[in-house]
Amino acid sequence: MATSGAGRPRDASIDQRVLAVAASHLARSGYEAMSVSAVAEEAGTTRQAVYRRWPTKADLATAAVAALADEDRPDPTGDPFADLVAELESFRRGVSRPDGLSLVGTMLIDSADPDLVALYRSRVVLPRRAALRRILERARDGGFVDPDADLDVAVVVMTGGWYARALAGERPLRNWAARTASFVWRGLGGATVPAASSAPTGASVPRSRSPSPASEPFGPSAG
Repeated sequence: MATSGAGRPRDASIDQRVLAVAASHLARSGYEAMSVSAVAEEAGTTRQAVYRRWPTKADLATAAVAALADEDRPDPTGDPFADLVAELESFRRGVSRPDGLSLVGTMLIDSADPDLVALYRSRVVLPRRAALRRILERARDGGFVDPDADLDVAVVVMTGGWYARALAGERPLRNWAARTASFVWRGLGGATVPAASSAPTGASVPRSRSPSPASEPFGPSAG
């Protein structure tokens, strides 16, 4: 059980209920229309109890979205390419949910609350980027991609590609996660073989680079 700042035990089940209800309200009404009082009432607690846990509406909203992202985060498998596809698929599900889209849209408004923007970046954007970078670092350290591969650009390309299509009003690509992972993998110098039956549709299966990279066959086009 969690402990409050005053040292009293805090009911973790209240936290879970409030975050779940807040996510539901974000999906249904959007950030601007979300009411902390309404969230508290539906969660079976008080407005004061909510504010003791999350001092601002921005704090509550970003905590709700971050909690959903944490629940959906895949465990590492030891296969960096498979992990990359899984992480991108988790990102796709998270940003496609109505609650996630609500906050993404709010971030694009010039008058967006600076505290909301800062919390969203620290709780949602940066952890996802860090997770993607850790996977690419494992791939680099394991010899799957070039030792001098630009991982910073790769991370931006992966998440930025999704947002670019969304802003253009375009529907998501079929098998977006696998196709994006395959594209970035090749861009980093990753050697691939034709997709195996166990791989996600449209993906390629990686293997460690050999001393003669030119001899490595490449899988089918991900485009």
